[in-house]
Amino acid sequence: MLEINNLTVTLSDRELLKNISLKIDAGARVLLSGHNGSGKSTLANTIAGNPSYTIKSGTIKFNKTDITNENATTRALMGIFLGSQHVPEIPGLTILSFLKHSCIAHTHFQLGQDLSMGQFLEKLESARAQLNIPQQWLNRSVNVGFSGGERKKIMLLQLIMTQPKFAILDEPDSGADNQTQQLIADTIKSMPDTTFLFISHQQSFTGLVSPTHTITLSDGQIMIQ
Repeated sequence: MLEINNLTVTLSDRELLKNISLKIDAGARVLLSGHNGSGKSTLANTIAGNPSYTIKSGTIKFNKTDITNENATTRALMGIFLGSQHVPEIPGLTILSFLKHSCIAHTHFQLGQDLSMGQFLEKLESARAQLNIPQQWLNRSVNVGFSGGERKKIMLLQLIMTQPKFAILDEPDSGADNQTQQLIADTIKSMPDTTFLFISHQQSFTGLVSPTHTITLSDGQIMIQ
């Protein structure tokens, strides 16, 4: 699913990742661990195509396609999802509108088909019910006025609606109570066709997800297990 070879990444000329090489198989649930500043979020953002990070050398292949020079939009449409630790607020853009345009774009890019409003609403109602999200949330601006745990639910709603091939979740458990953490873990396990790379510092949450593999970073390098 994902193959990284000799990846070196810089931010403002500071080297944050050094010759990273790894492979992640389809269907895996991989825990990315390491102390603060070890390079976990840098790796997550680099895979997702964040332009703030510069790839100095190396390659990233997704489903055997070289995406090293692809932008974040193309990577997202190809099926790479990033659930950031600090999600932005988007005043004026409702969750309903955001999800609608996202799902339409994904369906058209991946299947070459148009998504009808009826199909979208049916899918949305199923996902909303699964996550126990109040319907009135859908008419509110993205992440504006929501608590940390509520923002995690919105992230999960987008995850279920877009059904990515590869999902990167950067500390999805932060700001979430025990019930929400259980919901996040249950959602991950309910998506066997999605490969997950997640970052967490909480062993209690990691235990809920039951990762199939662990990758540990230290000072921008992978620690040999």
